[in-house]
Amino acid sequence: METYKIQANASGTRNIAVTEEHLNTIKKYSLLKNLIDSNGIIDEPVLDKLKLNVRSMLESSAEVDKELLDLCLDVIYNNNMKAFGLYQLVLLFIKWENENKSSDDNENKVND
Repeated sequence: METYKIQANASGTRNIAVTEEHLNTIKKYSLLKNLIDSNGIIDEPVLDKLKLNVRSMLESSAEVDKELLDLCLDVIYNNNMKAFGLYQLVLLFIKWENENKSSDDNENKVND
């Protein structure tokens, strides 16, 4: 399983490890969908909104989803996670999703 590093602050002194499993969990729960306002700015209130959304998902679920819990502990609630880190996570997710779409498209062409 591939692991990526995102820069968590502007100076580059802090990083957060993001695994492919984390990215799949973000996709599974559509955690980034409708998160960012129309102004496109990712700031601390946007990070707080994400944290509240995830917390409510965990609290409302009858059973604990280990993948979602791991994402929270490793990435979203990481002590280094700030708005800058969330911006980097969004960019990584978009890049990762585009790469997976193109590989899925190639597999479909081969199977046709």
